[in-house]
Amino acid sequence: MDYLVTNLKFDSNGLIPVITQDCKTNEVLMLAYMNKEAYEKTVETKKVHYWSRSRSKLWLKGETSGHYQYVKSICIDCDNDTLLIKVEQVDAACHTGHYTCFYRDMNEDGSIKENSDAENNTVDKAAILQEVYNVIADRRVNPKEGSYTNYLFDKGIDKILKKVGEETAEVIIASKNKAAGEIRYEIADLIYHLFVLMVERDVKLEDIYDELKGRR
Repeated sequence: MDYLVTNLKFDSNGLIPVITQDCKTNEVLMLAYMNKEAYEKTVETKKVHYWSRSRSKLWLKGETSGHYQYVKSICIDCDNDTLLIKVEQVDAACHTGHYTCFYRDMNEDGSIKENSDAENNTVDKAAILQEVYNVIADRRVNPKEGSYTNYLFDKGIDKILKKVGEETAEVIIASKNKAAGEIRYEIADLIYHLFVLMVERDVKLEDIYDELKGRR
C-alpha cells in the first residue's frame, strides 16, 4: 500500500488539510481537504480530488468547470497531518474566476483589498507562445541536465515526430470525451512538442505567423 496513505494522520472526521500550489510559480492556489478516498483517487488519476465538507461528498477539481489540477508532486509535512500538492493548474483555481483563492490583501485597519497582482492580471497571452519557443530554442544551444526538451533533441527527429503523433492522438481522445479542461491541456502539450519540432527543423514562429497571415 502507498507509503503516504498508511502514514497520514487524518482528523476525527477522517480528513486532512491539503495546500495546493502551482508547480511552476510556487504560488499557493487554495486550501482544501481530502479523505482517504480522495487521496487514493488523486494518486490513481493524477488529477486532484477533494472532500467537500459543505456537501459531504467527493469532488474532482474541474469536474464541472474544466479547471483541472494535474498532479506533479505530493509532499507531506513533518507531523504527517498536512499535504502539499504541486499541480499544473488549468485556468483559474478559485470559483470566483481568480487564478488563486488568495487574491485579497488584508490591510492594517482590517479592511480587505484585492491585491495588485490580481488587479493587473492582464498579461499579453500571445507573448507566452514566443516565450515558450525561446526557451526551447535556448535548450538546443545551451543544454540543461535533466531537461525533457534536451532529452527529445538528443533522441532525434524520429522521437520528436513520435511524440507529436502521440500528443495529436491525445487531443483527439480528449475532444471525443468533450472534456474542456483535458482538451486545453492536451492541446498545450501538442503545441509544445510542435515547437520542439520547429526548433529541430529551424522553423520560426514568425514563419508560421506569415503563413497564416497569407491565408487570410
